[in-house]
Amino acid sequence: MAKADPWSVMKVSFLLSIALGLCTIVAAAVLWMVMDAMGVFSTVGGTISEATGSNESNGFDLQSFLSLPRVIIFTSVIAVIDVVLATALATLGAFIYNLSAGFVGGVELTLAEDE
Repeated sequence: MAKADPWSVMKVSFLLSIALGLCTIVAAAVLWMVMDAMGVFSTVGGTISEATGSNESNGFDLQSFLSLPRVIIFTSVIAVIDVVLATALATLGAFIYNLSAGFVGGVELTLAEDE
């Protein structure tokens, strides 16, 4: 392979990054629902309240802090950043590969049949 088209690499990496971002958002939502159904947030919130010695009126409420909409928004922001960075890095990698392939001739690939 003597050259990788940066435009094609950018399009493919963008689509794969979008798919990975959607999988990340769905996985975070499913994980949050499983943890909520298991009562993890209420247990940890109770432990934090006991450790800090605060009562219900002015204590730290973990369930309201880690609510599902807040978790989804945070995960979406991380997914968008991931899409931008992965697309840019893949495209930059294609440019760097093309530069280095110009010096050394690229990667030689030999395909053989199974006998």
